[in-house]
Amino acid sequence: MTAIDHLIIAPVVIPAIAAPLALLAMRSRRRAGVAISLIGCTAMLLAALALFGIAQDDVIRAYPLGNWPAPFGIILVLDRLSAGMLVLASALALLVMIHAIITAVDRKGWHFHSLFHFQLLGLNGAFLTGDLFNLFVFFEVLLIASYGLMLHGQGAARLKAGVAYVVVNIVGSALFLIALGLSYGLTGTLNMADLALRVAALGSEDQGLTRTAGLLLLVVFALKAAIVPLHLWLPRTYAATTPVVAALFAIMTKVGVYAMIRTVPLIFGDDARAAAWVPGPWLLPAAVLTTIVGFFGVLAARAMREQSAFAIIGSTGTLLLAVSAWTQATTAAALYYLVHATLAGAALFLVADVTLRRRGQYSDATVPSPRFAGQQTAGLLFLAGAIGAVGLPPLSGFVAKIFILQSVTLTSGWPLTWAVVLGSTMIGVIGFARSGSAIFWKTASDDAAAITCPERSDAELIAPTALIALLALLTLGAGWATGQAEASAAQIFAPQRYIAAVLTGRQR
Repeated sequence: MTAIDHLIIAPVVIPAIAAPLALLAMRSRRRAGVAISLIGCTAMLLAALALFGIAQDDVIRAYPLGNWPAPFGIILVLDRLSAGMLVLASALALLVMIHAIITAVDRKGWHFHSLFHFQLLGLNGAFLTGDLFNLFVFFEVLLIASYGLMLHGQGAARLKAGVAYVVVNIVGSALFLIALGLSYGLTGTLNMADLALRVAALGSEDQGLTRTAGLLLLVVFALKAAIVPLHLWLPRTYAATTPVVAALFAIMTKVGVYAMIRTVPLIFGDDARAAAWVPGPWLLPAAVLTTIVGFFGVLAARAMREQSAFAIIGSTGTLLLAVSAWTQATTAAALYYLVHATLAGAALFLVADVTLRRRGQYSDATVPSPRFAGQQTAGLLFLAGAIGAVGLPPLSGFVAKIFILQSVTLTSGWPLTWAVVLGSTMIGVIGFARSGSAIFWKTASDDAAAITCPERSDAELIAPTALIALLALLTLGAGWATGQAEASAAQIFAPQRYIAAVLTGRQR
């Protein structure tokens, strides 16, 4: 193996090392712990960028841990899709970490930095793994870390939401194990590439159980993605936790969608017979309902964090409108929108954090307040984040939605998709305009209580500004970015290349 091949494991190794080192340093030398955490995030981003550059040769690379060949050993797989997700997660993590340090959120508990890196370990592992059981393991790693991060800073509301979050995910984990048990019992393997071949070779007597296993997997991924009606845990969880943590969680629902994109064309594609394209006709209606619920939630929300949480749900629904068609063109559009929606959702939470810190007792409630320090700048950032979230020009959300609408024109459900995308955009505009005008452009009556809060530093604006800047760059580089998405989709819909790369160990 070359040095390039060994670099594939770096996104898993770096947070695995940074987490315990940061924890050990925090007890005696806090600054050293923070430095280790920042260095870890930076190193992870550099490794992800290097892997993204390597993936540009359009080769799929398999990395067998311990040199055990597939399907017997643990396999990590680098292709365009996994490399792009690593860059997205690493860039988001670095900006969120910077904001957490600037705002001193990380000082509310000794374990913030270690939990943060364990969360990244789970995310990166989920993007790289080529095995369903290890996908489950990495899901559990990121979920356990997310439990601690969700409760960071304490509070009764967080504890209550945290209990519901834990219960929901325990149910999801149990269903995942049942699906894995069925799959292994039927095929004798959980390696994704090997599973794809064995599912295609199963006899007619096993087709019903195969479809059941596939549907259970899709239910688990739908729960992670917060698809209606499995979405009820998300608004309370994201609104109750620290906005900094919620900004990192913006990519969590996208992991569920990623898992669908990774497994369905590969394992449950055309060759899977009765289990072919297991989402069947239900994914499009679920996507429609998720989009509608999300953006009506944006309209009805009474606080910025709650509104941002519903915007995450709405963006996931819009993403699934493209994914549900299961064509190469719609998947490419979905991948571009996935990147945009993650950055826009995180930006909304960080703008909410900046705002509530400056409004004192008024927090982020959508009610007028006396003028506060940095109101104009925060208002402009909110405007940009809202434009991105609903998909208006000039930011990348507009490009992404045009890409989706264009890609679905040859599918049977295109009139419904067009109506939902355009209608939800209008609802989102009204919802964000209502809250923005109340918070940033209206002034409370003269007898309203004055704002009482410590003076805040303008450095808190760095991370949300950087996220908005990334949306602008995604717009300016839309031609290149859509080309990347199309190339990734082409690999996804050529499952034989993935299977050959993993099972033969040859780069394909």
